[in-house]
Amino acid sequence: MADGQKLKKTAMIQLPRSHCRIFRPPNRRYPLSAMTTKLNVTIGQHSEQGLKSENQDFHGAIIPKPPQLDTKGIAIAIADGVSSSIDGREASQTAVGSFLSDYYSTPDSWTAKTSAHKILTAINSWLYSKAQHTEHATRGLLTTFSALVLKSTTGHIFHVGDSRIYRIQRHNMELLTTDHRRWVSNEKNFLNRAVGIDIHLDIDYRKLTLEPGDLYILTTDGVHDFTSDNDIQRIVEENHDLQTAAEKLVQFALEGGSNDNITAQVVRIDTLPVQDTNTAIKELTQLPFPPPLEPGMVLDGYRILKEIHASKRTQVYKAEDTESGQTVIIKTPSVNYDDEPAYIEGFVREEWAGKRINNSRVLKVIEQKRKRNFLYYVMEYVDGQTLRDWMNQHSRPDIKEVRLLVEQITTGLRAFHRLEMLHQDLKPENIMLDANGTVKIIDFGSTKIAGIAEISSPIERVELLGTKNYTAPEYLLGQPGSNRSDIFSLGTITYELLTGKLPYGDALDRTEGRRAVANLKYQPSYHHNPMIPVWMDGALKKAVHPEAKQRYDTLSEFLHDLSHPNPRFMGDASVPLLERNPVAVWRGISIALAIGNGVLLYFLLR
Repeated sequence: MADGQKLKKTAMIQLPRSHCRIFRPPNRRYPLSAMTTKLNVTIGQHSEQGLKSENQDFHGAIIPKPPQLDTKGIAIAIADGVSSSIDGREASQTAVGSFLSDYYSTPDSWTAKTSAHKILTAINSWLYSKAQHTEHATRGLLTTFSALVLKSTTGHIFHVGDSRIYRIQRHNMELLTTDHRRWVSNEKNFLNRAVGIDIHLDIDYRKLTLEPGDLYILTTDGVHDFTSDNDIQRIVEENHDLQTAAEKLVQFALEGGSNDNITAQVVRIDTLPVQDTNTAIKELTQLPFPPPLEPGMVLDGYRILKEIHASKRTQVYKAEDTESGQTVIIKTPSVNYDDEPAYIEGFVREEWAGKRINNSRVLKVIEQKRKRNFLYYVMEYVDGQTLRDWMNQHSRPDIKEVRLLVEQITTGLRAFHRLEMLHQDLKPENIMLDANGTVKIIDFGSTKIAGIAEISSPIERVELLGTKNYTAPEYLLGQPGSNRSDIFSLGTITYELLTGKLPYGDALDRTEGRRAVANLKYQPSYHHNPMIPVWMDGALKKAVHPEAKQRYDTLSEFLHDLSHPNPRFMGDASVPLLERNPVAVWRGISIALAIGNGVLLYFLLR
């Protein structure tokens, strides 16, 4: 099984013999690199139908090639179809087969937890829905499910039902899962949680640190109900060949009176992807920094037209592809940081993130087909201006116009969030508008990628803070960010578009410490722009609340409340009516004056 993708295809299409429907990779070590900087494991697995008429257990494992070995890891799964259901074998085969196949199809930017939960939820919905369309709906398509994902130096466990995962670490064995059984008597019990049992799936999740030499054992109840934990540990530790260990576990359970299907998987952690700093730096610095670029110079087929922006950290150039004639943007790292691994890793990560976001409201990173001789990346060229420039030209835009801009920014920002990325530096300077008013979010230098954050690195990753007045207070306190942090930035931009001011003035720029955050005082937007109704101000206030848990949880909620009066924001009696709804007040005054003038005219003409 040197090729993980080949295993996946073979296991899904060419099932082994009918009485043993399992993924059956050979027991061998999978040396993915001559260096010990990769995750290497040994796997043994075996299954028998036992005294049952068919084998309703299913299991499998996939070890992908790099780069998926790094970004997604190794996945091992086991399932035990419930015999009293419509077809336990179909349920277990679907659960394991679909999980192993689909896990590697999820975005690399997702965490292992997010990927697994989304896949298992979809599998559960499919099994449950299929059962509802049969005459035996009450019996369902049910299966237990346990999976172990080994990513970098961390193990991730996902579990439903009464299959089990054990760990032997330094000769100490521990049961890592909980049996979801309910006992009704000393002899009778039933599963109270299983895949396919209900439209909603409750999945146990556990994260643990891996160590070289760790042994993980996955079993169905045909093994552990008839074999003591001591015997499981003894058999595994006595047999260095893990295929032999798996087969002996199955045989021991059969000899112990097992009357069920019997499946065991044994996994050993041989090496972990632990690099020393020198190796990591060497990998990052394979490409040198480009020299200072001037108009007319050609870099790997790109003719430099002019410098657009330069800072301490990067340079941005307008260039032309000499082959296609396409106008592009080239971003290069600053030579000030050519000896700082954390900076170089961050610059490489910028391009990685940009390549994975495909949204019309986010600046596209262009895939390069020519060989690169220097460290830089290429983006699409937008002929336009920054939102800051636009705001300077439109000091008091119409509210509807602001909503349209915010809707476009939201569309782009949602593309980040769907990939479990946080932009973390959303501000008017990082938003472009082309000649048609189309928004493009730019600059991925501060973007946090959840899936990459799970991968261990000897290089200290420095989180770059955005501009303070647009940065969520939790960042200033050294706390991790979330989607709500980006919503704070978006709320601040929306407030500034409507008022020309910031919701806390320049207080955030001077804020340090929890007490200072707690003392932040929001300035109602209608104080600066009386045309803003109180319900819209309520939406802005919620979006930029100093406490993250008090903000909107999703972008769609914020966007909805910007356009639709939320009753929760209408009841502040302390706000004068003129401030709550100035349009209605002035309309009422106009109507009253018109009526008064009409009455006066009537009496004058009598």
